[in-house]
Amino acid sequence: MIDIEGVSASRDLGAPLDLLYTRAVHSEDSTMPSMRSVLPPLPRGPFRFFALDVETANNQRGSICQMGLAAVRHSGQIETWTCFVDPQTDDWSCTRIHGITGSHVVGAPLICDVIDLLEDPLSDHVIYQHSGFDRAAIAAACKTHQRDAPDWQWRDSVQVARKAWPELKGNGGHGLASLKQHLGLSFRHHDAGEDARAAAEVVLRAETVFAG
Repeated sequence: MIDIEGVSASRDLGAPLDLLYTRAVHSEDSTMPSMRSVLPPLPRGPFRFFALDVETANNQRGSICQMGLAAVRHSGQIETWTCFVDPQTDDWSCTRIHGITGSHVVGAPLICDVIDLLEDPLSDHVIYQHSGFDRAAIAAACKTHQRDAPDWQWRDSVQVARKAWPELKGNGGHGLASLKQHLGLSFRHHDAGEDARAAAEVVLRAETVFAG
């Protein structure tokens, strides 16, 4: 996700790719295995709501190269799911923001495969995004692949944060970078799984403000 009010920062993606997905071999010729990967399994529910975040390879919103999901249980426990996505592009101009390059997505699933995995499990749940970027990115990717975007119940955690902490208007704003400092959150900004978890934590913290 591009944080509309935060400060961009690059990061080191040194973790092995096999921690995020496993590669499958599907080929009639065993000497020429396919490198397209198997999607990592989703956390098992039930869940109250989800938060979703994407990173893009470039300024084209449909160029999703990483997707992260935070699944919030009724107890408030958060489980995260992260997957690299192959955007099938040579333009990696947003690497300076998130540190992801073409080498990270070699063999990663395509966006249609990821949406096929997520579409039904996320239906009938509220899906938070931090700003409108993530929904727009998924819609753009779906349009590129000539398919309908998922009919999810989107909500904006930026709007939630503005109601919970109005004092941040003009004083850092309500982007994740600002909320990280204000709320004492701990996460790696511009990693899709980490940003999704942070958005979920913002909603949970805001709920305590509204309740108190």
